[in-house]
Amino acid sequence: MRLPFKKAAVAAAALSLSLTTLAACGGDDGGSGGSSKKLTIGMVTGWAEGEAATALWDKILTDKGYDVDVKALDTGPLYTGMAKGDVDLFLDSWLPGTHEDYWKQYGSKLEKVGIWYDKAPLTIAVPTYSPLKSLADLKGKGSAYGGKIIGIEKSSGLYRISKEKMLPAYGIEGEYEVTTSSTAAMLAELKKATDAKKDIVVTLWRPHWAYSKFPIRDLTDPKVAMGAPDGVNTVARKGFSEDQAEVAGWLKKFKMNDQQLGSLEDLMENKYKGKPEQAVDEWLKANPDFVKSITG
Repeated sequence: MRLPFKKAAVAAAALSLSLTTLAACGGDDGGSGGSSKKLTIGMVTGWAEGEAATALWDKILTDKGYDVDVKALDTGPLYTGMAKGDVDLFLDSWLPGTHEDYWKQYGSKLEKVGIWYDKAPLTIAVPTYSPLKSLADLKGKGSAYGGKIIGIEKSSGLYRISKEKMLPAYGIEGEYEVTTSSTAAMLAELKKATDAKKDIVVTLWRPHWAYSKFPIRDLTDPKVAMGAPDGVNTVARKGFSEDQAEVAGWLKKFKMNDQQLGSLEDLMENKYKGKPEQAVDEWLKANPDFVKSITG
């Protein structure tokens, strides 16, 4: 029976799920099962584009007769789970830059299925009323921001690049700390600050619904310390395309543009918050040919 997407998305305990538990829950039912109609999709809670794509594919695959299990995991356990064969798919792999470390570690046990969104940059954002224009403007102003750049999960590539590349590139190590918590906590801090018209600096990325929800803009990055834009990839356990050829063929055709992804994220995060199935249903009604263009 289909596991409700919203149940998976709110399963906070799954973020600390051990690989032993993952294997016990998945086994032959959820992982590499030859011609099995059971599929496990890994998802990082709070990553809006990944939540949107996962909800969409949960619906598409279920309607095509597949038994879909969505597992909410932190980034590290998710890649490990795919490498072990306990997770079939991940629709939010940022390559070649953001998830470079994970790909170096596990890439030989994974496969790239396709890029569904290109030119996705990592960013450092501030409110539109901020005097800051460039990342270079941060230097010497740490006290005005409490010495903090509000970050997301420690396991994220965004945190690693912000801390290890951006801070030293602009000579602000020691003056600023990239904090870690969760994407949801970062967005809550951003909302609180912009509601009060207070200054804040956050790590972010595009595409993201926050750009239409809050009065924010990116700081320019003249040193390109945040890296060139990545592509958002679908990756899978090794052998997936061979034993799930039908699904792999569909996923290879999967593409979303800014308007398509932005409208789905908006429905999920605003109109139907906590009800992704309803968001997907409304989005598919507005995009009636989308599924047919993929599945034929």
